[in-house]
Amino acid sequence: MSVEAVVLNKVFAILRRELSAEEYVAYLRMVTPRIGDATKELRVKTKDLSLEEVIKGVKEIEKGSNKDEK
Repeated sequence: MSVEAVVLNKVFAILRRELSAEEYVAYLRMVTPRIGDATKELRVKTKDLSLEEVIKGVKEIEKGSNKDEK
């Protein structure tokens, strides 16, 4: 596992412990460039999801993104 992957796993573990789902979405907005109000859009899309489900979805998206880069 790369150093970056280890760090990201630690970050996600901390986020799961310390942030609410809305705070996590706000965090994503801060670290991810977006057009429009990403926090509002993500809040609407994830309103019925737990933080664990949101994180799982993000990891699935990252897997697809990494596959495209190869």
